[in-house]
Amino acid sequence: MPALNERKLKAEAGEGKKGLGREWGMDGYKMADSQVERIARMVLEAMGEKQDSQGGYLVPVGVSARHVHLTQEHVEALFGEGYRLTKKKELMGGQFASNEQVTIVGLKLRAIENVRILGPVRSKSQVEVSATDAIKLGVKAPIRESGNVAGSAPIALVGPKGALYLQEGCIIARRHIHMPPKDAAAAGLYDGDVASVRVDKERGVVFHQVQIRVDDSFTLEMHIDTDEANAAKIATGDTVRIIKGERQCGGI
Repeated sequence: MPALNERKLKAEAGEGKKGLGREWGMDGYKMADSQVERIARMVLEAMGEKQDSQGGYLVPVGVSARHVHLTQEHVEALFGEGYRLTKKKELMGGQFASNEQVTIVGLKLRAIENVRILGPVRSKSQVEVSATDAIKLGVKAPIRESGNVAGSAPIALVGPKGALYLQEGCIIARRHIHMPPKDAAAAGLYDGDVASVRVDKERGVVFHQVQIRVDDSFTLEMHIDTDEANAAKIATGDTVRIIKGERQCGGI
């Protein structure tokens, strides 16, 4: 961490002759809550200066291809009674890529085959596609946070043992960054914040409206879809930099 202003810290802590807000107790000198808050703010500001000098907080990228989340009821409708998803690859947050795939079909009977299902099962089924996929399927998929499917586009799914029609559930996932608490604290960000992210590549761009999601189960990674990755000419494993963050007040 960069060097802090020692004189300022001493003044805040009350070590100088004119220290403010001193409190005395059985254990001797204590700082008032206001002093603690101001010193914490100075530390965070110093951390922010370090990030700025390096061009922002560094985050690895994960490119997310089209995929499906299903309820157990819908798994059985597509794969047979009593069927359980089988694990192909572990993902963050307790999720996994399954071996199972389905075909998704739009309203104009345009289809995309071999769309992978992610587990475990959820309380609501949803299909996440790119904007290009949505055009191909002929659906008007809104940009949404994962799980927010109310009023989203209808879509049909076809599996080896059956088919089903979702009246809502097809979305374009809002770009977002998964952060464990330690990285969120270091970047000065909180769950629900919105950030801007810079891509320093040949086709350098700045992604705005990037949602911050914080949880102990997360690994630091920015998730974008294939359209966004192609536009910036980046791939899974590349890095980007958070250059600005804001509190999110209200809806998306």
